[in-house]
Amino acid sequence: MSLEKPTTALTKAAKRALVPQLRFPEFRGAQEWTPEAGDSLFDQINDRNPEPGLPVLAITQEQGAVPRYMIDYHVSVTEKSIDSYKVVRVGDFIISLRSFQGGIEHSRYHGICSPAYVILRRRGEGSEEYFRHYLKTDRFIRILTKNLEGLRDGKMISYAQFSELLLPVPKPAEQKRIAECLSSVDKLIAAQARKVDALKTHKKGLMQQLFPREGETQPRLRFLEFRKDGEWAQMSIQEMIDQQFIVGHLDGNHGELYPKAEEFSQNREGIPYITANDFINGSVDFSRSKRLPIERARQFKKGVAKDGDILFAHNATVGPVAKLSTPEAFVILSTTATYFRCNAKHLSNDFLKSALSSPDFVAQYSRVMSQSTRNQVPITTQRKLELHVPKPLEQQRIASCLSSLDAVITAETQKLEALKTHKKGLMQQLFPSLKEEI
Repeated sequence: MSLEKPTTALTKAAKRALVPQLRFPEFRGAQEWTPEAGDSLFDQINDRNPEPGLPVLAITQEQGAVPRYMIDYHVSVTEKSIDSYKVVRVGDFIISLRSFQGGIEHSRYHGICSPAYVILRRRGEGSEEYFRHYLKTDRFIRILTKNLEGLRDGKMISYAQFSELLLPVPKPAEQKRIAECLSSVDKLIAAQARKVDALKTHKKGLMQQLFPREGETQPRLRFLEFRKDGEWAQMSIQEMIDQQFIVGHLDGNHGELYPKAEEFSQNREGIPYITANDFINGSVDFSRSKRLPIERARQFKKGVAKDGDILFAHNATVGPVAKLSTPEAFVILSTTATYFRCNAKHLSNDFLKSALSSPDFVAQYSRVMSQSTRNQVPITTQRKLELHVPKPLEQQRIASCLSSLDAVITAETQKLEALKTHKKGLMQQLFPSLKEEI
C-alpha cells in the first residue's frame, strides 16, 4: 500500500477543487471528485413484504445492523408489529435516531427492522464499502449536524433531508482503492480487539483458579512453593484496612457533598477529581478526569486518596477496581468510588486490588447489592464483607502474576487505540472536505 502527498501545485488547487489531502499514486493526476446529492446516490426502500424467518435486526453504532440474537438485546417483538417491519438486504444503509452521533449504519445481513428507520439502497456504479466508511466519518457527521441543525432530540433524519446533502464521490476505481485500504485497517483493528478480549478472558479464568471459590478455603491453582501452606485465613475488610472513605462534607460554610460544575478548573491545572468512569484496565486515566483548584480540594476531609491506594467503584455494579498511581500529594474521589488503604500487617494493596475482583468477593457483593433498594452497597456494609487471604509472600506472588498480565493487557489495549486513531487520521486525509467550497 503506497500513498503520496499531492504536489504543491495540487495542494493549492485543492483549495478550489474537491480532492483529498492524501491520494494513491495512480490517481494523483485524476480529475477532481464530484459532489453528489444523497438522492442521486441512494434510493429509499420501504419493502414490507419479508420472506418468512428473517431475523430482526438491531441497528447499532458499533456493529451496524446485526441480528438481535447476536447481541445483548432483549426487547420482545409481537407478530402483529412485525407485519409493519421493513426488509433490509445485504449492503443496505440505515438512518437511525443516533445518526447524529455515529453516522449512517451498514448491514451485512438480510433481515427486517423497525419501520422507524430509513432504509437506503445504493444506486449506480461504485463501491458499497467506500460509502460504508465515508458515512461513518466525523466529517460526514459534522455535515449532518451543521445542515440539519435542530433535528436532534429524538427526531429522525428523513430521506428528503438526506437527499439534500452533498457527498464527495470519486470514480469507482478510486472508491474501490480507498475502501480496500480502510478495510485492511479494519481487519487489523478487529484482530487486535480479539487479542485484547482473549487476554481479558484468560485473566478472568486465571482468577477463578488463583482465588478460593465461594465456600472453599484454598485456591484450585497454587504456585509450587505454597502448595503445603494450607488454608487461607478468612477476614473481614474491616480487619484488614487502615482507612476507607468516600467524599464527605466540606470544612467551613460550604456543606456540599461534591463540587459543582463551575468549580472545576478549565485549564487542566489543580488536583484531580476522580470518578468511577476514570478507571481503565486497573489504573486511573487522568486524561479523563476533571480538576479542582488546590485551595478548594484542600477543603475535603474525606475522599482524599493517595498514591498506592486501591480505588473501588461501588455505584450500581461490582467494581471496577484501580490502583492509584500519582505524583500528586492527594486526589479527590467522587461519590461513585471509595478507596482502601491496607494495613500492611495483614494485606498488601496489590493483592487487595485483585481480591476485590475475585469470584468469591463478587458473589458476596452482588448478593448484598441485590437486596439494596438503591443498587449500591453502603460503606459500613462493605467493611463487613470477607476475603480469604494467604500469607504475605503468597499475596505478593499472586499480585505480581496478575499485575504482569494487567501490564500486557494495557499495552495491547494501547495498540488497539493507536490503530483506531491511525484509521481516524487516515480517513480525514483520504476523504476531501466539502466545507464552504461547495
